[in-house]
Amino acid sequence: MSKSLKRVRAALEAAGLTADIREVGQARTAAEAADSAGCHVDQIAKSIIYRGLDSGAALLFLTAGGNRVDDDRAQLVAREPLGKADAALIRAQTGFAIGGVAPVGHLTPIRAFWDPRLSEFDVIWAAAGTPRHIFPVAPADLLRLTGAEVAAFCA
Repeated sequence: MSKSLKRVRAALEAAGLTADIREVGQARTAAEAADSAGCHVDQIAKSIIYRGLDSGAALLFLTAGGNRVDDDRAQLVAREPLGKADAALIRAQTGFAIGGVAPVGHLTPIRAFWDPRLSEFDVIWAAAGTPRHIFPVAPADLLRLTGAEVAAFCA
């Protein structure tokens, strides 16, 4: 089991949640993850990472799979200008590689923002630290665990 996968499992279990991590063929995109999970694409919690231009920190935007983050709205909710987060920043601050960034189990605490669309479902699915692993979770549980701020940042 990879270190990334172990961190996600540990974070879920520490929060008292069942770590029902499932290996799938490929889940690099929301569409692939939805096909693997057998769910609507909006039930996929995408982890979109930006770089705060003032803070230099990675910021996490959790959005429904069919939604797109609007850069201008994201900057407003983040209260700082945002730029593209490169692979090195994402790996250094989250511990995950692009395509498998989980919403939990980061190496360092991360400011997070939550797309309200995710709360419309009983169950959502998120990356579990690799491009081949996902896990189901109740939106309220993931929102609590991430400490994300609910905000309107999608196009």
